[in-house]
Amino acid sequence: MLSDEPDQAGDTESPGGNGVFRAFFDRTGIRAANLDDQLRVVEASVDFGKEFGVSVPSLRGEPLPELLHPSVRGNVAQQFTWLVEGQRPRFVERVLAMRSGSSVFGGELTGFAVYGAAGQVDSLMALIRPEHGDRGNNVVVGRKKLLTELDARILEGVAAGASTVQLAALVYLSCGGVEYHLTALLRMMKVRNRSALVAKAFSMGLFGVGGWPPRVLPEYVH
Repeated sequence: MLSDEPDQAGDTESPGGNGVFRAFFDRTGIRAANLDDQLRVVEASVDFGKEFGVSVPSLRGEPLPELLHPSVRGNVAQQFTWLVEGQRPRFVERVLAMRSGSSVFGGELTGFAVYGAAGQVDSLMALIRPEHGDRGNNVVVGRKKLLTELDARILEGVAAGASTVQLAALVYLSCGGVEYHLTALLRMMKVRNRSALVAKAFSMGLFGVGGWPPRVLPEYVH
């Protein structure tokens, strides 16, 4: 569990910590973290910790994907896997990240591999550049169960462009039953039509990214 206690100036380095890393990035103000091949934080700059609302000691050993919104975790983990495998030297992704206290912020995540003397991947680096004035207030955070399994399937069908008749066949309901659940979804999301419903669901981070057809993340289904 991450602590939200602020980092202390006199904090001592962990045995695996990299004092040179901290000294350089703390002076420059870059929000950077050094990761092992399991994507766990080995060391991080003070400003990286502050962006997530936690202390640097609390970050050490935490998997970086767990600091991100569920909608982007899988894609970011895959990008880092490609770095470890040497398939690419770096990547840049737009992400949603989670702060202590269940708020979120948008930003740009840059990942790149650090190579050892023999040319093998020695470690990984993650740099995050937050966007101020982002859409964080519209994004679902934590693991709030918003939808039933049936509602999730209907929402996925609407997002994929299915008609009422097609949805009825998909979820084994009458057209009237589909419309009843769809009306409940519109009311819950406080929108007026299907297009707005899909847009709102994407803006809230309910769908995973990078896949088709759209799938509601299991974190939001009860």
